Amino acid sequence: MNFELSDRERDLQRRARALVENVIMPYEQMCEEQNGLPDHVLSEMRARIKESGLAASNIPSAYGGAGCSVFEQVLVEEQLGALTNGLWDVVWRPANVLVHGTPEQREEYLRPSCQGRRRYAFAVTEAGAGSDPAAIQTTAIPRGDGYVINGEKWHVTVGDIADFLIVLARVPDGAAGLFTLFLVDKDTPGVRIKRIPRYMHTFVFEHPEFALEDVYVPAGKILGGLGEGMDLTKEWFMEERLMIAARCLGGAERGLRLASDFALNRVQFGRPIFENQSIQFMLADSATEIAAGRALLYRVARDADEGLSAKTLHAEAAMVKLFCSELAGRVIDRCVQVFGGRGYMREQPVERLYRDLRVDRIWEGTSEIQRAIIGNEIAKRGLDAILGTMR
Repeated sequence: MNFELSDRERDLQRRARALVENVIMPYEQMCEEQNGLPDHVLSEMRARIKESGLAASNIPSAYGGAGCSVFEQVLVEEQLGALTNGLWDVVWRPANVLVHGTPEQREEYLRPSCQGRRRYAFAVTEAGAGSDPAAIQTTAIPRGDGYVINGEKWHVTVGDIADFLIVLARVPDGAAGLFTLFLVDKDTPGVRIKRIPRYMHTFVFEHPEFALEDVYVPAGKILGGLGEGMDLTKEWFMEERLMIAARCLGGAERGLRLASDFALNRVQFGRPIFENQSIQFMLADSATEIAAGRALLYRVARDADEGLSAKTLHAEAAMVKLFCSELAGRVIDRCVQVFGGRGYMREQPVERLYRDLRVDRIWEGTSEIQRAIIGNEIAKRGLDAILGTMR
């Protein structure tokens, strides 16, 4: 497969790199020290991001987005992945499932989200439902012309600054119920942040726990339709897994470049440590893994653009997320080792990347869940389907 970039793709890549290096990256240390960024800094960033034309890259232009292909999105997210402190998340990407909304919902939620005037947070995980979203206990009970939602949601990323939630809840119907997504404005009575835990990384935004207590929403707030919540959530997961993989590669490459430069200039025992074979081997392994991960990611992104079946793409996205998140962990661990004591200092990007990248083996499906998805695809369709042997 030819991965030579078109002029448009190179332009997107250059613009994303310029946005990262000139607009966002200078605030990494401030974000680390202050556990976030002041409103005036975020406001200025949003204005520059809007000027860049890179926001809402995943939404078709007909709805106000940038209308990028999956491959183009990957190129952008790869550049954003070089940022520490989760600062890639200031470049907003509305939830892809919002395109399934009614015309009224798209006007109320999707278009303002593309413009940066609204922000969503996806509320799926619960205390007893993480890798198994079918175990959720949040309910939406019919009442009058709407539904009353009760439950708690954990790890709601960007929930502190979002103004609406996309909530997965169970509508009673038989033994299992109908898994359904609801659009819930955060200022709706009964919605409250229960607590804001501190996490291993210092992320620009927070991941609160939400309580939903007798939250009434009209039937017009159902996204997609009754019983479609699980399929739409999987659609969201699939896109997110590809973008996580892209950001993992961006973070791993930044770490490798920093470690390589340090090794060339760090003198011990009268010579640069780069001349030690042990250091060269760590850098060589890292470069090889990044190159392999990029080849896999680019192939799958092209497959997505060419209309690969959703079920096969679901498994390929799992492969990409698994491989890239795990290689990023290995690469950045080596980078910290190359830096030695300096690599353990929070002022060093490799230290922050070490903490940042760890979650990529967990959220949007743990590595173990990705392996289960891949194994299931092998059992159902055979190795030819998942390896692309017969395409």
